[in-house]
Amino acid sequence: MKAHVAYRQAKAGDKNAALELVLDLAVTWLYAHRERFVPGLVFVAPHAQEATGDNAIPQTLAAVCAEIFQGVVDTEIVQSDRVYHTGADPMERMAARAEFEGRVVANARYVVVDDMTNLGGTLAELGNFIAAHGGVVEDVLVLVNAGRNPALVPGKKFVRLIKERFDDEFTEVFGIEPEALTANEAEYLVGFRSIDAIRNRLATAEQEIDRRLRSKGIVRAAEATSSGAHADQGLTPSEPESGADDSAR
Repeated sequence: MKAHVAYRQAKAGDKNAALELVLDLAVTWLYAHRERFVPGLVFVAPHAQEATGDNAIPQTLAAVCAEIFQGVVDTEIVQSDRVYHTGADPMERMAARAEFEGRVVANARYVVVDDMTNLGGTLAELGNFIAAHGGVVEDVLVLVNAGRNPALVPGKKFVRLIKERFDDEFTEVFGIEPEALTANEAEYLVGFRSIDAIRNRLATAEQEIDRRLRSKGIVRAAEATSSGAHADQGLTPSEPESGADDSAR
């Protein structure tokens, strides 16, 4: 996908470039899977309320899916924070989790859509938000799954290991239950032998997030939470670097 001629413009918010990319890379596959998606589904992608300059591919993909599968595209559920996951390592992504707001239609069947997923945390948080507000998550659709495990839901073995090894302190650190992790997040975290090792790596991740964003002219507003560096509600922009390419998601 990154090799496509329209990728950089689409990633920077150009809707026409995003449509060109989706038509070139996704339409044939989507038509081949028409039986997978019944009519009437709601296709929703993570996107900011003020989308200017943000990655235009996910929302464009959702709109194309709605057209092909005779569904509707949701524009009311929006990401309320900025996590800047582009270029982040796994713990940085764990430290800055996406949050969402907006109207969920009760009992509506949603398909969560994104252009690319790594650990899958953003998709999981969007799905959890929909389910918590009365919607039904019917399916997940992504163009590229860059994670090691293609599954979204963690295996019971990994959930059990996390509970046994880290006990209730895990929820105190991250603000979520182990069952709310994705498969790739859970498999990453079982590599730590103690909760102190996680805390130390999380503290380092917060420093790395600040350093990475400052290099792009972005200063994070301090916002301490029990889960470490929850994504920023407020950002203080300094002089932006010319040509900086970092998605807010």
